[in-house]
Amino acid sequence: MNLLALTVAGAIGCVVRYVFEYAVRRHHPTQRPWATVAANALGCGIAGWAAYRLVGSADVDARNIVLTGFCGGLTTFSSAFAIPAILVREHHWRYSVALVIATPLFCSALFVIGVAIAR
Repeated sequence: MNLLALTVAGAIGCVVRYVFEYAVRRHHPTQRPWATVAANALGCGIAGWAAYRLVGSADVDARNIVLTGFCGGLTTFSSAFAIPAILVREHHWRYSVALVIATPLFCSALFVIGVAIAR
Protein backbone atom coordinates (compact mmCIF):
# COMPACT_ATOMS: atom_id res chain seq x y z
CA MET A 1 0.00 0.00 0.00
CA ASN A 2 2.85 2.40 0.82
CA LEU A 3 4.48 1.72 -2.54
CA LEU A 4 1.22 2.55 -4.28
CA ALA A 5 0.85 5.81 -2.37
CA LEU A 6 4.47 6.75 -3.11
CA THR A 7 3.94 5.96 -6.80
CA VAL A 8 0.76 8.03 -6.99
CA ALA A 9 2.45 10.96 -5.22
CA GLY A 10 5.37 10.76 -7.66
CA ALA A 11 2.98 10.73 -10.61
CA ILE A 12 1.14 13.77 -9.23
CA GLY A 13 4.45 15.64 -8.80
CA CYS A 14 5.41 14.77 -12.37
CA VAL A 15 2.08 16.04 -13.70
CA VAL A 16 2.44 19.30 -11.74
CA ARG A 17 5.89 19.82 -13.31
CA TYR A 18 4.46 19.09 -16.77
CA VAL A 19 1.65 21.61 -16.23
CA PHE A 20 4.22 24.27 -15.22
CA GLU A 21 6.23 23.64 -18.37
CA TYR A 22 3.18 23.42 -20.62
CA ALA A 23 1.72 26.69 -19.31
CA VAL A 24 4.98 28.56 -19.72
CA ARG A 25 5.80 27.03 -23.12
CA ARG A 26 2.31 27.85 -24.39
CA HIS A 27 2.48 31.54 -23.47
CA HIS A 28 6.25 32.17 -23.55
CA PRO A 29 7.99 29.53 -25.69
CA THR A 30 11.48 30.93 -25.11
CA GLN A 31 11.05 30.97 -21.32
CA ARG A 32 10.44 27.21 -20.91
CA PRO A 33 13.60 26.57 -18.85
CA TRP A 34 12.33 28.92 -16.15
CA ALA A 35 9.36 26.59 -15.62
CA THR A 36 11.85 23.86 -14.72
CA VAL A 37 13.56 26.23 -12.27
CA ALA A 38 10.17 27.11 -10.76
CA ALA A 39 9.15 23.45 -10.41
CA ASN A 40 12.48 22.60 -8.80
CA ALA A 41 12.24 25.56 -6.43
CA LEU A 42 8.65 24.67 -5.47
CA GLY A 43 9.68 21.07 -4.83
CA CYS A 44 12.57 22.25 -2.66
CA GLY A 45 10.23 24.52 -0.71
CA ILE A 46 7.86 21.63 -0.07
CA ALA A 47 10.82 19.40 0.84
CA GLY A 48 12.04 22.02 3.32
CA TRP A 49 8.62 22.13 4.94
CA ALA A 50 8.34 18.34 5.00
CA ALA A 51 11.88 17.90 6.29
CA TYR A 52 11.13 20.10 9.27
CA ARG A 53 7.62 18.79 9.93
CA LEU A 54 8.02 15.10 9.11
CA VAL A 55 11.63 14.17 9.87
CA GLY A 56 11.75 12.60 13.29
CA SER A 57 8.01 12.04 13.30
CA ALA A 58 6.57 8.60 13.83
CA ASP A 59 5.06 8.60 10.36
CA VAL A 60 7.97 7.54 8.18
CA ASP A 61 5.56 6.57 5.40
CA ALA A 62 4.17 10.12 5.12
CA ARG A 63 7.70 11.51 4.94
CA ASN A 64 8.63 9.08 2.15
CA ILE A 65 5.44 9.80 0.23
CA VAL A 66 5.98 13.58 0.37
CA LEU A 67 9.77 13.74 -0.03
CA THR A 68 10.55 10.77 -2.26
CA GLY A 69 7.21 10.54 -4.05
CA PHE A 70 5.77 14.00 -4.66
CA CYS A 71 8.96 16.08 -4.43
CA GLY A 72 10.89 13.44 -6.37
CA GLY A 73 8.32 13.55 -9.15
CA LEU A 74 8.11 17.33 -9.14
CA THR A 75 11.80 18.16 -9.17
CA THR A 76 14.19 17.17 -11.89
CA PHE A 77 17.92 17.51 -11.58
CA SER A 78 18.50 16.05 -15.03
CA SER A 79 16.38 18.68 -16.80
CA ALA A 80 17.86 21.42 -14.66
CA PHE A 81 21.24 20.79 -16.26
CA ALA A 82 20.28 19.21 -19.58
CA ILE A 83 18.49 22.37 -20.71
CA PRO A 84 21.52 24.64 -20.11
CA ALA A 85 23.68 22.15 -22.02
CA ILE A 86 21.28 22.33 -24.95
CA LEU A 87 21.35 26.12 -24.75
CA VAL A 88 25.15 26.09 -24.91
CA ARG A 89 24.98 23.98 -28.08
CA GLU A 90 22.62 26.58 -29.51
CA HIS A 91 25.06 29.38 -28.55
CA HIS A 92 22.88 30.86 -25.80
CA TRP A 93 25.75 31.07 -23.31
CA ARG A 94 24.38 33.81 -21.07
CA TYR A 95 20.98 32.21 -20.74
CA SER A 96 22.63 28.89 -19.91
CA VAL A 97 24.86 30.41 -17.23
CA ALA A 98 21.88 32.25 -15.72
CA LEU A 99 19.99 28.96 -15.38
CA VAL A 100 22.95 27.11 -13.89
CA ILE A 101 23.41 29.85 -11.29
CA ALA A 102 19.73 30.55 -10.61
CA THR A 103 18.60 26.95 -10.10
CA PRO A 104 20.61 26.13 -6.95
CA LEU A 105 20.08 29.63 -5.55
CA PHE A 106 16.29 29.54 -5.98
CA CYS A 107 16.07 25.94 -4.75
CA SER A 108 18.17 26.66 -1.66
CA ALA A 109 16.16 29.78 -0.88
CA LEU A 110 12.84 27.97 -1.23
CA PHE A 111 14.06 25.10 0.95
CA VAL A 112 14.93 27.57 3.71
CA ILE A 113 11.57 29.32 3.26
CA GLY A 114 9.81 25.95 3.49
CA VAL A 115 11.58 25.21 6.77
CA ALA A 116 10.70 28.69 8.06
CA ILE A 117 7.02 28.19 7.16
CA ALA A 118 7.02 24.82 8.94
CA ARG A 119 8.30 26.38 12.15
